[in-house]
Amino acid sequence: MDVNEVLLPGVGLRYEFTNADGDRIGIVARREGSFEVIRYADDDPDEAQPLFRLTTAEADTIAEILGAPRIAERFADLTREVPGLSAGQVVVPAASAHTGKPLGHTRARTRTGASIVAVVRGEDVIASPTPDEVLRPGDVLVVIGTHDGIKGVRDIIES
Repeated sequence: MDVNEVLLPGVGLRYEFTNADGDRIGIVARREGSFEVIRYADDDPDEAQPLFRLTTAEADTIAEILGAPRIAERFADLTREVPGLSAGQVVVPAASAHTGKPLGHTRARTRTGASIVAVVRGEDVIASPTPDEVLRPGDVLVVIGTHDGIKGVRDIIES
């Protein structure tokens, strides 16, 4: 899908694309953080019809809802395309030495070569977690790496 990005001086950015139904859709990302979703009129490609506005928090929530399944799907595709690369899940047990501590404390990537690319916490998905993300009991870590690397992350987290 082609997405055109248009700078709107003093306003922000507008992203435009045509959906599968042939509708021209626009998303205006305003400088102050809000978003507006618009649809262009069929008879006048310059006339935008506002559909709805989103606050930053609402846009983040929608991105998480729409992005979580796509993240897992993309990782699965990636592991099929790259020999030796796998995706795994590691559950953080309550008794882990790392529970209540930042992800960076584990030094998982340095020690294993595998990357923790997401944290699933209940209904929420934290994509690309920072080293400051505090691990909680029951968190599910999505790990990309070799089988040995994923096993290494599991060993670190479960210790």
